[in-house]
Amino acid sequence: MQKDNSMSHAETHEGRQVPKLLLGAGLVWLAVFVYASSNSIVALLTQIGRDNPVDGRNAITFCNLLFLGSLLSLIPMVFMFWRDWTRENLSKLSRKDWSVLTVSAVLSSALTPALFFIALDYTTVTNVVLIGRIEPPLFLLATYFILGEKLDPWAFAAGLIALVGAVIIISLKGDGASFMVGKGEIATVAATISFIASTLVARVGLKGVPLGIFSIYRTVLGTAIYFFFAMYLYGPLHFQDVLSPVVWKWVWVYAVIVIVIGQFAWNIGLKNARSSDVSLATSFSPLAALLIAMVLLGEDPGPGLIPGGAIILSAIALGQFGRKRTIMAEAEAEAAKKEKDDHVDEALKAEGRINFKGA
Repeated sequence: MQKDNSMSHAETHEGRQVPKLLLGAGLVWLAVFVYASSNSIVALLTQIGRDNPVDGRNAITFCNLLFLGSLLSLIPMVFMFWRDWTRENLSKLSRKDWSVLTVSAVLSSALTPALFFIALDYTTVTNVVLIGRIEPPLFLLATYFILGEKLDPWAFAAGLIALVGAVIIISLKGDGASFMVGKGEIATVAATISFIASTLVARVGLKGVPLGIFSIYRTVLGTAIYFFFAMYLYGPLHFQDVLSPVVWKWVWVYAVIVIVIGQFAWNIGLKNARSSDVSLATSFSPLAALLIAMVLLGEDPGPGLIPGGAIILSAIALGQFGRKRTIMAEAEAEAAKKEKDDHVDEALKAEGRINFKGA
């Protein structure tokens, strides 16, 4: 009877884990599609800004969208998470927790976007996208060496294959883009590493910190740091058009889709998804970005879309196949371990029923 109860408890626990894993994987995929669409959305909004100049200037710049959109995203955050900001929750946070929150804010909301802006000043978007494909396999290696998570060879191989597909898509565009290692390329690598670091910090921080405190604190501090950093780089007049009516009319599109939906899906997904699911989903981002640009902007990705896209899809299929193999192997190992433990328990019980055990 006790054995049946333990089996029932294990099955219930496993049944609860599966929906969480599925939810985490689904939200990570949603976030990847949202972030993949961000460049196209920004391109549409900046084109609207060019068509509606303010004193001859385009008021809808990426800096204005990021700064103002981050501030606006605090409104739904406060409504959703104000209950997390209790004296009891805040008193439970240690200095280490606040340090994790601060580092996450600096990396994700200030350093990473700043490095990408610097990269785009010195190199092409094509090269930035190409170098950025090192992120999925590099993320898996980081979780293995830093967080001690098991390295999934299937997901790692899928990330490398997807990188090859991205290279083929970009190299066959025929737009004359050249590749060379310069300041922009170095800044892109640094931005990619900063993004990975922010993701690792988020995975650690979300385990012991309420999501509301994590999201609001990181957004407020990161936005403030980014504001002063941009003012230092570009001058005191950099945000002079941030209150223009045309900016406020269209910034909601960016704030709701890219920041609110994307950020919530990414943060909640990271809390529940496996690292292999995160890596697999992010491997699809270059193909997703191209497809979204085709739909929203009418861009032609060139002849490399079919062969490169096929390689990326094969990488995703390989990763999914490996994920199922891994889950089945883990289940079989757990069942074998449980069966062995049950045999040991039965032997101990039998031994306990014997009075004489010898000299």
